[in-house]
Amino acid sequence: MIMLILLTGRTVCAQQVKMMMPKPNWYNLDLKTDSMFGISMDRAYQELLKGKKPEKVIVAVIDGGMDAAHEDLKRVVWTNPKEIPGNGKDDDKNGYIDDVHGWNFMGSGKDDFEFDNDYIVLELRKYTARFGEKDSSAIAKDDLPEYRKYISQRKELTQKLEKLNKDIENSTRFFKDLEAVLKKIGKENPTLDDFNKLVPANDAEAKIKQFMIPVLGKNPDFRTYVNQAKTTLEDNRNKVQYNLNLQYDPRAKYANEYPPVKEGFYGNPNVYGTVAPAHGTHVAGIVGADRNNNTGISGVADAVQIMPIRAIPDGYGLDIDQANSIRYAADNGAKVINMSFGLNTLLDRKAVEEAVKYALSKDILFIQAAGNGHENLDNTKRYPSREKKEDQDFVDAFIKVGASGFADNEQLAVPFSNYGKQTVDVFAPGLGINSTIPGNGYEAHSGTSMAAPIVAGLAAVIREYYPKLTAKQVKEIIVKSVVKRDALRDLCISGGVVNAFNAIQMAESYK
Repeated sequence: MIMLILLTGRTVCAQQVKMMMPKPNWYNLDLKTDSMFGISMDRAYQELLKGKKPEKVIVAVIDGGMDAAHEDLKRVVWTNPKEIPGNGKDDDKNGYIDDVHGWNFMGSGKDDFEFDNDYIVLELRKYTARFGEKDSSAIAKDDLPEYRKYISQRKELTQKLEKLNKDIENSTRFFKDLEAVLKKIGKENPTLDDFNKLVPANDAEAKIKQFMIPVLGKNPDFRTYVNQAKTTLEDNRNKVQYNLNLQYDPRAKYANEYPPVKEGFYGNPNVYGTVAPAHGTHVAGIVGADRNNNTGISGVADAVQIMPIRAIPDGYGLDIDQANSIRYAADNGAKVINMSFGLNTLLDRKAVEEAVKYALSKDILFIQAAGNGHENLDNTKRYPSREKKEDQDFVDAFIKVGASGFADNEQLAVPFSNYGKQTVDVFAPGLGINSTIPGNGYEAHSGTSMAAPIVAGLAAVIREYYPKLTAKQVKEIIVKSVVKRDALRDLCISGGVVNAFNAIQMAESYK
C-alpha cells in the first residue's frame, strides 16, 4: 500500500495506486543500469567514492520524533559526546539536561503532546481574550478591522466543525451499516462480485451496495479502501477533539515553562514522543539508515549522524519551536537540516528569521519538502521569498524539493507534488519510498516528505567527502547536476531530478 504523507506527518487517505511497484531501494538506483529513475547513489559509491574516507556529517531531522533504538538507526543516531545519559544534569552546560540524542521542544520537563491546535484556533484564542463577547458597538474604531476578522474566524471555525461533525456522523453510520452487510455476505474481505450478488433487505443495505460497487470497480482491494476510510474518520475526530478545539491547549498546564520569546531551554530529551513517531523515523531512515549492517534498507548517506529534533506536532505547531530547533541544530554541529514540513512564520516571523540567520552563520544547508497539495507555489507567498533581497542569503543555502516517480515518462512528477518554476529547486524520488518505521519495521510511503531527505542525504554525502565546500556551493552543485527532463522543465527551477553521480563528479572538479 502506498500512503501519502503530509508535511505535518498526517497520513492522507488515497486510493491504492495501480502500477508496477518499484524495487524497495529504487531511489538509490541508476536510470541507465537499473531502469529506475533513482539518484544513482549506489553507482556513485561504487565508481566514484570507493576507497575514499568520508568525514562525519550531522544531519538534523526536525520532525515529529524518531525511534532512535531502531535496528537500522541506532548506529547512526547522533550522540552528544559531552552528555552523560540519565544523570539528570546538564553536563555540557548547553541548557538542555540529558540531551544525549537530540531534543524534544513539544512539552515541558516531564509532559509531552502529539496534537496541537490549527492556526485559526491560535488566532481565535488571542482575539477571544481581547474581545470576548463584545458587540461591535463596544469596540474602538481602531480595533474594528481586527474585531471583524475575529467574527469572521469564529464563523469559519463553526462551519468547519459542523462539516466535520456531519462527516463523522455519516462515516460512523456507514461503518455500522457496512458491518451488518459483511455479516450477511459472510466475508471480512468481500469482492465486487459479492456486492453485485447482494440482495438488500432494507434501505441501509441498498445504500451500501450502491456505494461499494463503483468503489470496488476502481479499486478491487476492499480492505485497503476500508482502512483508508477509517484513517480519514480518525483524522476527522482528532481535528474536532484537538486541532479545532478552542478548549484544548496542549501547553496550558506548563505555560509558565514555555517561553514567550526566543529562549529555548524548555522541553525534554524524549525524542520518541508520546506515540510511535512514524513520519520522523521514516524520514531519518531515508537520510542515513545504516548501509553497513546488512539489515533492512540502505539510507542515502554513508557516514552521517542523524540528530532528531522533535518540534512538529499534528497541527500548526509554534514558530518558536521551529526557531529553537534550528538554533539547537546549529549549536550542536549540524551541517544539513531536513525540514519535511512547512516553515511557520505567521505567529513569530522574527524569531524564525533570526534563527535562520544564526544557522546560516554556521554554514548550514536547509532542505525543505515542497508539499503535497498539487499547488503551484509560484502563486503563493512563502518564506523565504526569492524576490526579497533580505531573504537572498537563505535562498542561496535552501533547497525546496518536489516528488518524482520511478518511471522516465511524462508522469515523472508525482501528481500530488507541489511545484513551481520559480520556487521549487529540484525534484527527487518521492513515490513508494521504503524506509524505517518505529519498532524495527519498514514501510513504503510517498510524499515530498520522502523526497526532501533524499536530497538531505545527498547533501550530507557531498559534505562528507568534500568538507571544504560551503552550504551555498553544495546547493549549486545539487541544482546544476540534475538529470533534466521535459516533464519537469516548467515545474522547478532546475528542470530535473537530483543525481548523486553527476553531483559527486561536479564536486570533485569544483572550483
